[in-house]
Order: sequence, then C-alpha cells, then structure tokens
Amino acid sequence: MVGVLGVGVFPAFGLGIWQITTCIIVKMTKIVILDPISDEGKRILLSESGIEIDERIGLSGVELRDCLLGADGAIARSGVKITAESLDGNTRLRAIARAGVGVDNIDMAAATRAGVVVMNTPDGNTISTAEHTFAMILALARNIAPANQSLIDGRWDRKRFTGNLLDSKTLGIIGMGRIGQVVARYAKAFGMRVFAMDPFFTQERADEIGVTIMSDLRRLLPEVDFLTVHTPLNSQTRGMFGKAELELVKLGVRLINCARGGIYDLHALVDGLDSGKIGGVALDVYEDEPCTEHPLFGRPNVVCTPHLGASTEEAQTNVAIEAAGLLVEFFKRGTIRQAVNFCTMDAQTIAGLRGFLNVSYRLGMLAVQVYGGVVRSCRVKYKGEVASRDTELLSAAFAAGLLTATMDCEVNIVSAPSMLKERGIELIVERSTEVGEFSSLITAEVDGESDSFSIAGTLFGNTMPRLVMVNKYRLDSVLDGNLILIDHNDRPGVIGAIGAVFGQFDINIRSMTVGRMKPVPGGDAIAILALDTAPTKESLDRIKALPTISKIYTAKLPDTNNTPAWLG
Repeated sequence: MVGVLGVGVFPAFGLGIWQITTCIIVKMTKIVILDPISDEGKRILLSESGIEIDERIGLSGVELRDCLLGADGAIARSGVKITAESLDGNTRLRAIARAGVGVDNIDMAAATRAGVVVMNTPDGNTISTAEHTFAMILALARNIAPANQSLIDGRWDRKRFTGNLLDSKTLGIIGMGRIGQVVARYAKAFGMRVFAMDPFFTQERADEIGVTIMSDLRRLLPEVDFLTVHTPLNSQTRGMFGKAELELVKLGVRLINCARGGIYDLHALVDGLDSGKIGGVALDVYEDEPCTEHPLFGRPNVVCTPHLGASTEEAQTNVAIEAAGLLVEFFKRGTIRQAVNFCTMDAQTIAGLRGFLNVSYRLGMLAVQVYGGVVRSCRVKYKGEVASRDTELLSAAFAAGLLTATMDCEVNIVSAPSMLKERGIELIVERSTEVGEFSSLITAEVDGESDSFSIAGTLFGNTMPRLVMVNKYRLDSVLDGNLILIDHNDRPGVIGAIGAVFGQFDINIRSMTVGRMKPVPGGDAIAILALDTAPTKESLDRIKALPTISKIYTAKLPDTNNTPAWLG
C-alpha cells in the first residue's frame, strides 16, 4: 500500500499566516491474518511503523488467492489451506509465518516456487502438546474418560475401570524433536523405560536423557506398551503403522497420536481394537479437520479430542507472539529464522555475505548469457576464505542469477534452487579453504550437451564484484552493465579496430580489459568491454567481420547499485 499525502499549503489557525507542510510517500507492508491469533501477536505487528494488518478469517478458493495477491506477508494456523492455487500468479507475497509447528496445510513446493519463505514456530506449543500427549497416555492407562461417563450415567463401576501403572512400562516414541524429547522427560519422571526412533537423534543426546535408540520399527514395536508419534505427515510417515505393524506389537498395546492425522492407518486401528490386539487408542488429530464423525468416536478403549494439543492459553499466546516476531524480523531487518523451505539467515549473515552474494548472482547471470546453449548441470567452486562462509546461500544466489537472465518470472534465493531441480539441472558445490591467487574465489562452470563454459569472480573491497577469469583467460573486469566478450588473436591493432567500430556507431566504451591464455604476446586472447549503451546489431556484425575476431558474446547485467530485493 502506498499512501500519497502530497504537498499542500494550509492556513495556520490563529496565526494569520500560511504554513507549508510537506508529506512523504510511505510504503506500507501488509500482513494478512488468515486464522485467529491472540491479541498479543496483533499488538506486536501494530506497534511497528510501516506495517498494517488485515484479518481475513475462514478464506478458501478464489477469495484466499485474491487476498494473498494483495499481501506482503501472512500468518496462518492449521485452519486455512494454502494450496498451489492459492499462490497462483502471486509475485508480491514474500513470507508466511505458521503460528504452530506443522506446515502440512501449506503447499511447500508451490510456496518455494513462488519465492515465499515459510517460517514456523516450533517452540511456542512444545510444552502444551507434550502435556496433552501425556494426558492422553494417562487417560488410556487409567480409563479416565469412560469412568467419568459411568458416574454421569449413575453407575459406580470401580472394578470395571481398573487401570495399569505407567511405572516400569515401556513407551515408544517415533520422532525425537522438541515435543518428543519433552514427552520422553515426562515418561522418565513416571518411571517408564523410553525407546525412541529418529534417524537424526544422536546417541550422545539419547544417553544424555536416558533414552534407548531403536534403528527401525520392526525392532521397536515388539518392545512397547505405549506408542506415541511426533513426526510430520509426509510420504514416509503416512500410514506408517498399518496391518503389517499390527502383527508386531504386544497384546494390549496403546497408541497415541497428537501429531498429524494419517500416521496410523485407520483400518489397522479398527482391526486391532476389534481383535483386542490394541488395548486403546487416543487421537487428537485427524486426516480431515474439523472432524465431527469418525469410525473410532464412541468406541470402547478410545479417547478422542478435537486437536487440543496446542490449545492452551499460554501456547496460543506464545505462537502468536513468535509468528508476529518472525515477520517483523523478516520485513524490518531482512532476517530469516525458523524457515522450513530455506536455510535460516539473519541480518548480520546477509550483511557479511552481501558482497559475495552479489558476485555469485552476477556470475550466474553472466554464465547463462555467454554460454547461450541448453544448460544440463552447473558446478560452483568456492576457494579460500569464502569457502568457510554459508555456501548454501551463495549457491542459491548463483542459481537465482542463472534463472533470472532467462525467465520472465521473478526468481530469488528461495525459489531458485527448487526451480533448477524441477528443470533437471544439477547444481554441484565444491569447497576448498586453501588460498590461491585470491583470498576468495568463486568459480562457476556451466555444462551442456557438448561443451562447457567457466568463469570466476571475486570481491574487491566490500562492494566491488570483479570478473577475474573466463575459461582459461585471466583478466580483471567489471561485472555490471552492457558487457561484450570478444575472442580474438592477440595481435597489434585488434583492440584499436574494435574501438574504432564502436566509435563509428557512437557507442562509448567505459572500461576494457584483455586476458591472454599465456603470459606472452600472440596467440588466443579475450577482450571484455563494458559499454555505456547496448551495442547495435550492425556494430556487432562489423566487429565480427574483422579478420582477427573468432567469437563475440554479449551480456546485460544490473548496474553496480542495482541489486535484487532479496539482497537487501
């Protein structure tokens, strides 16, 4: 939103004179709130100058798409479904903050393609969800729900609702993230043994909290009396517990799911309850929500709640505050934290990397324009001090430059890596901290069906990207504006003839450098000219006709002070 207040002349009341007031054009950042959040989160956004909020609860379909088209950022919980259609044609939206941990209601591939950073708030509801999980474990162990209902119905059935101790029982936890680790701590306090399965949970951490790591489900399932899952829902975890797994568990095992609906196969749960193999099921989440009808509702030995894991006053306040803070940091200071579709970076990281990000971006733009063919793969090599930096970010910047020069849609460091992958272009990264001729050097190679092309760049000072190699030619050239690369034979008069042609067409050369294959006169060489204006076809044809010229390449790069928005 741009508010134009203009320049006006207004009477100064009571002074008898005219007073001139000057106002400025203010660019507002619009953040749309798509699900209910606590007032504390809203107050954080409203306290920031330059940010406006718009609450649009319960949107879907075309209404949601149109709403997001006019927003810079968005806050969502689990209610709204942000699909590929919701983001279709959106070039304005830059960030979505999920007030919660799960992001399966957001099409991550579509968001990444659109260059939208998706951030979540994994800390805000950790304790709340872990406590609810343990409440479900206790409810199953002590038959709390049916015992309560029996009293409501006027019955006193103490023997019918005899339960089981948790002490000395075994709890299996699939997924040892923040929530899983808190659940493990609670279980240890109740005297339970804890077996866990998570490919990224280290033995050192397991030893620290007293947990036994199990390598696979076939080893884990026969050991547990209770099983709880704390993983996202994806192709690997959907239906993770099915009929085959049902055959492996102890008689009377109790299953808990406060993570995502669909991790337990519904048919396996029904069969297990019917046969008595499963002693109890506790569900807080469902494949389709809101859910008011379900095959397990009302069954004996089943406890169900309406997705209450994060539903504590404290958790709702915490995730709203955290989500609002993420967007403020992103839009005010360029900081990306807790992103689930891109590497985390803060303003200090960007500031320290800005010069090299600019080099990488410009190398990508130059490489694809000069190469000119169909790109099959790319290799980026970092040598020297730059190799110890965040090369993931630098490679994303190179990919953004590579695609920006050839596509008619906006590309940035969020969307570029996935766009390369979608097109089947492999990006290989190599690093070496060994210092060579330059303290830091970035070399980019582009390979096609039959040939390849390589260039290298570095940073002079903090803000001067320089081109220092083209194929095997060593040189020193600017990396901005209209560039002409001319392969020629290194003989007297060649450069003068090129300059004379451009002079005839009134095209000014602002800088020029020549690189040789060998450090002696004669042989193959390359000249790189930076022009004040783009060369005409006629001027290029005239140069091509010179007897010593073999090839000419042209490229258009941004001016020195013209950097993409994501570079700050």
